[in-house]
Amino acid sequence: MNKIMMDLWNDESGQGMAEYGLILALVAVVAIAGFRLLGSGVSKQINAVGTEIYNTNP
Repeated sequence: MNKIMMDLWNDESGQGMAEYGLILALVAVVAIAGFRLLGSGVSKQINAVGTEIYNTNP
């Protein structure tokens, strides 16, 4: 029984996936925070450009 417990303790096969999951979660949090901070300003700029393009077409 002790050998089985040691094999389970030393098994690191899921470690890489857990690290990728943590990195993905961190990137998602940073992206959401960036969109929240810059979202309204970027939206206003895009709307202004769209309005200008729409008004200049004959």
